Amino acid sequence: MSFLIRVQLPDRPGTLGAVASALGEIGADILSVDVVERGGGVAIDDLVVELPSGRLPDVLITAAESIEGVEVDAVRPYAGVLDTHRELELVEEVAEEPSKGLAVFTEGVPKIIRAGWAVVLGHDAKGVHRITASSAAPETRMTNPPWFPLQRATVLDGEEDWVPETWQELGTELAATPLGKPDRVLLVGRPGGPMFRAAEVARLAHLAGIVSVVLPD
Repeated sequence: MSFLIRVQLPDRPGTLGAVASALGEIGADILSVDVVERGGGVAIDDLVVELPSGRLPDVLITAAESIEGVEVDAVRPYAGVLDTHRELELVEEVAEEPSKGLAVFTEGVPKIIRAGWAVVLGHDAKGVHRITASSAAPETRMTNPPWFPLQRATVLDGEEDWVPETWQELGTELAATPLGKPDRVLLVGRPGGPMFRAAEVARLAHLAGIVSVVLPD
């Protein structure tokens, strides 16, 4: 089974290699590595690893944190391998058929930023409503979140009153960005974490800005 493990580690040569060796010793096979954020002498990396059948994910935490200075932010099941070049492919798909672009974009975003789901929100006389959603998006709806319309990309507090109870029970981390205009917003959820880092929110905003150019109003 594959897992996504997010680690904080000292940004110095050899540290990631030491983590890889420690994971290898417990039989974990590293499928991909993605640098999420770097600065202040610390790196945040996402590793997709495959564990042999019967091994519990707790061993990943123990192995990684056996290296001095390494902390594990989160471990969760993950289907697929990270593909940091997927952004270009997604933009091309949207541009090929703009009339269906919003649905294509919403379905593709979670795969890029390693979220569980995504929804696009709009507004009409009845209030905030869903325009489209990814296949894994929860059916539970929200009612007029206080941050809508949204002026800039941001991390949202998943424990505020507007957040549906089922989302809170799953410990869902949330981030959102305007999609071309403040009253069309892309909301992404990551049940069970890890939290969205500033670099991930910036990446989300950049991608939304590019795609909004080719989306119909």
